Amino acid sequence: MTASDLDLIPAGTVYTSEQITHYADPDTRTLEQAVVEADVLVSAPHAGAAIPEEVAEFLSPELTRRLQYDFSDVSTAAVVRRWAEIDPRIVAVVNPHPRLVRDPNRPKPSDIRADLTTAIERVRKAGPWQRVDLTGVDAIRPVTFSFFPILQIPETDAEVQRLVEAFDSAAEQGLGVYERTRDELTDLFLAHGLAHGGSFTRLSFHDTMNTTTTREGAVSVPRAEQDRLPAIVALSNRGDHDGEERDPEDPPTMRPEALRDLAAAHREGFESADPAAVLLNQPYLGSQEIRADGAKFRLLAQDAGEASLQLGAVQAEFLREFLLGAVATEILHEPGTEWVTENREHIDALAYACKRSWDAFRDVQ
Repeated sequence: MTASDLDLIPAGTVYTSEQITHYADPDTRTLEQAVVEADVLVSAPHAGAAIPEEVAEFLSPELTRRLQYDFSDVSTAAVVRRWAEIDPRIVAVVNPHPRLVRDPNRPKPSDIRADLTTAIERVRKAGPWQRVDLTGVDAIRPVTFSFFPILQIPETDAEVQRLVEAFDSAAEQGLGVYERTRDELTDLFLAHGLAHGGSFTRLSFHDTMNTTTTREGAVSVPRAEQDRLPAIVALSNRGDHDGEERDPEDPPTMRPEALRDLAAAHREGFESADPAAVLLNQPYLGSQEIRADGAKFRLLAQDAGEASLQLGAVQAEFLREFLLGAVATEILHEPGTEWVTENREHIDALAYACKRSWDAFRDVQ
């Protein structure tokens, strides 16, 4: 498969904040009004799947559209955008670039070239399709989570440098816009909340499939049991399985009792009688976005004005099979090179369930 068979963002495409920010009734409300009337900022850091054409030359020739989409949380994009259309209590920002460019839910490397060089060396040493530990250097991954080589591994330092420069330049056209927009919106919510009180929650919205890919493109290899998501969603605040503090050096980003209320609200909103369908901090604790906001909120807690403003940051990791639906999941379990077609009715139902869940949460706060 060639780059022309993949979904590419045309070279030179530069996104604006307006293009990636979503809220209800934009024809009759300004963004400033939306922020005043909302209490949740939703970010979708991995929702993009299309790849900037500027970096296409560095992609593995074995990359298919299915593997391209599987290496994203693309199922979250339509759900988050639709939820924002129907719910005036949220504002959403959706990253238009894939995590391939750079993962905004990881700390931004101080030296991208050094980290990527280290990651490439680890991958080269392990060999194609072999498990490799990229801990600490996975902001730009040369391989997918099933260890498919998504990038052609450069042979020389000069080629590595050219790759890094291309990725860094492309990132400013979409990913950088997302990060700045996300942070600016957070500051707008905080400024209003500190002045008027109430509550503000930062929600980082993700999905993960409980299976990974084969070389033939079947997304059918079961993850290890400890890595599998519950039937609907895992809600994370860096705490333990009850949302309580797990490590004094890594405090919860949302009050434990609030996280438990949020879990109960999701079981209600998604109409599940199974307590295990929504779990806390299992299998993930939550990553950079909620950690950064949690740290910011703890600093604000020292401000006297915070007493009337309830703050929290939470990561929602939905089961991708749940977001896709049974028919699409069955298709992806078979070998292939293409992704699936989104079911608009299913997306609509999921968006309304998200709205019901957060409405139920507000009712008990």
